[in-house]
Amino acid sequence: MPVNVPDTLPAIELLKAENIFIMDEERATHQDIRPLKIVVLNLMPLKVTTETDLVRLLSNTPLQIELQLMQIGGYTPKNTPAEHMEAFYKDFDLIRHNKYDGMIITGAPVEHLPFEEVEYWPQMCEIFDWAERNVTSCFFICWAAQAGLFHYYNVPKYPLPAKQFGVFEHKAENPLLPICRGFDDVFFAPHSRHTTVNAGDIAKIPELELVSTSDDAGVYIVMGKNGRQFFVTGHSEYAPNTLDQEYQRDKLKGLDIAVPKNYYHEDNPEKGPFVRWKSHANLLFSNWLNYYVYQETPFNIEDIH
Repeated sequence: MPVNVPDTLPAIELLKAENIFIMDEERATHQDIRPLKIVVLNLMPLKVTTETDLVRLLSNTPLQIELQLMQIGGYTPKNTPAEHMEAFYKDFDLIRHNKYDGMIITGAPVEHLPFEEVEYWPQMCEIFDWAERNVTSCFFICWAAQAGLFHYYNVPKYPLPAKQFGVFEHKAENPLLPICRGFDDVFFAPHSRHTTVNAGDIAKIPELELVSTSDDAGVYIVMGKNGRQFFVTGHSEYAPNTLDQEYQRDKLKGLDIAVPKNYYHEDNPEKGPFVRWKSHANLLFSNWLNYYVYQETPFNIEDIH
């Protein structure tokens, strides 16, 4: 998929080195088609890393995408230069009048807090409500998945006795769903979180469907409103070295962190990661874009409601 991104976004050069097809703004203007408009609310601390991870996955179908990066106005990220935010991100208030074919909301390092105590929770609630009226399908990742389930359906989150950290086996509860097309009987995805949601709580809500679970990691994918919402508790978008970077970071901080499960060759950090979730990640994102965004969104984007 050619992804139309700003010409100077740092992810462009990183992904070109991987032979990922990235289309700059100048070339995109010469294609006589309507691209899918995807907005990303990036709440992760390392913005450039997350941008690169998402563009890598969004570039894997023949559809053209126009990507808009969004931030919450009045909240200043601590780990990304202000110049980067000013160049590539727009405040929600500046784009709230727009409609989008799809939206991705990332995880955030705030899961130790009750939702209502998160500094930007009121703005998140406003964005969640706006998305229901202005986006064809939303894809919520990790903390955002738990936050969305809580906001829309009052599904609580629960603290885990230890961090869910590693790469785990999953299965599809209904393999015939379009979002699951091409999935193996057993597939893998990374998790990195301190809280969880329970399948029993989700089963009580008729508007929700449990799409995928793991015997070790619990609930993985939940679908809402017949595909207008996907809540994904793991990090299928992670690059091969991301869990290693998190592990080494926490070790340097002196935290009591276990080696990520099923991640390193022979569970030995010195032997490097054993990557086995990339094919699932590509299918998950391409299925979402094809079956729940492209096939469902109106040609006239202003008709989204």
